[in-house]
Amino acid sequence: MIRALILATTALTLPMSAVLAEEAAMVTSKSAEVSIHAEWSELLGKYIKTDETGLNRFDYGALKASATDTAALDEYVASFENLDISEMSKDEQFAAWANLYNALTIQHINGRYPVKSIRSGYWVGPWKEVFVVADGEKVSLDDIEHGILREQWNEPRVHYAVNCASYGCPNLLNTALEAETLDEQLDAGARAFINHSRGVTIRKNGSLQVSEIYKWFQEDFGGSKAKVVEHLLEYAEPELAAQINAKPKITKYEYDWSLND
Repeated sequence: MIRALILATTALTLPMSAVLAEEAAMVTSKSAEVSIHAEWSELLGKYIKTDETGLNRFDYGALKASATDTAALDEYVASFENLDISEMSKDEQFAAWANLYNALTIQHINGRYPVKSIRSGYWVGPWKEVFVVADGEKVSLDDIEHGILREQWNEPRVHYAVNCASYGCPNLLNTALEAETLDEQLDAGARAFINHSRGVTIRKNGSLQVSEIYKWFQEDFGGSKAKVVEHLLEYAEPELAAQINAKPKITKYEYDWSLND
């Protein structure tokens, strides 16, 4: 009987050791993933301030004045050169590309600040002219947004993940996107934007004025104004939802390219 118990215990112990080892490896893997974006999270937390309207503003002037943090930003962007993004999970890939897009945008503004807009000095904007080496390839901001994120993910919330350093853009989150919390972060970004006047404003006649994002990328939000309205209602707070439902008609689009500083 005793020998049988010892054998049974041994049989149970070996698989448990394997399980514990696997769990330890998973924890290590998660820690490594978090550490990839930890420096970016620290910079975001330090330089983003939320104003009284709920808009996240970035203190480019303070970043420009800090040689240490400018170097940290440059180091973070450079770290993507040999990062094997294609071997990550889909959520890890999305977070990595979106974080890189945002960090590269901040780096670009930091190098030119003070400017009134990301479009200052350009006919259209810098998106096809700002490059980085990531995952072993040279890509532009335009490539990351349209050739990677929008093309590889059928995800309208991508527009709440990438930030073009403008007042009219959805908030730049004050922490890095992470695979483990990605869905919640994208939902939070959608709610923050849609329930702010930058996203939706009720006009005097009761119709809707919405961000031009919903015009430029209407196909991503269902392909029609009616589908855009459905998307807005998915994230609108009760009072706004009631106003939208009262007259669910988009009659005007607006976008402000002023720098979000």
